[in-house]
Amino acid sequence: MFMPYGMFGPKHYPPRGVPIFDLPMEYLAWFAVRGFPEGKLGRLLRIVYETRAADGDTLFDAFRRACGGRTRFKPRRKREWTFE
Repeated sequence: MFMPYGMFGPKHYPPRGVPIFDLPMEYLAWFAVRGFPEGKLGRLLRIVYETRAADGDTLFDAFRRACGGRTRFKPRRKREWTFE
């Protein structure tokens, strides 16, 4: 499932947003303090937070491989050099 709203939603990371297993731990911790949303999304966010807090991030590697790798949050640097 992908984050449907917020700073990691489709508006900032088109076309679908960031997969919830790739969300930064700080963002998940913010939800843990403020409260997770209701419904399926909230339950999944809580599971991902608790798993990653217990140092189980490697459990999501199979999902990452299926989705093409870890989500990049910083744009790729331009690797072009000009020498005179």
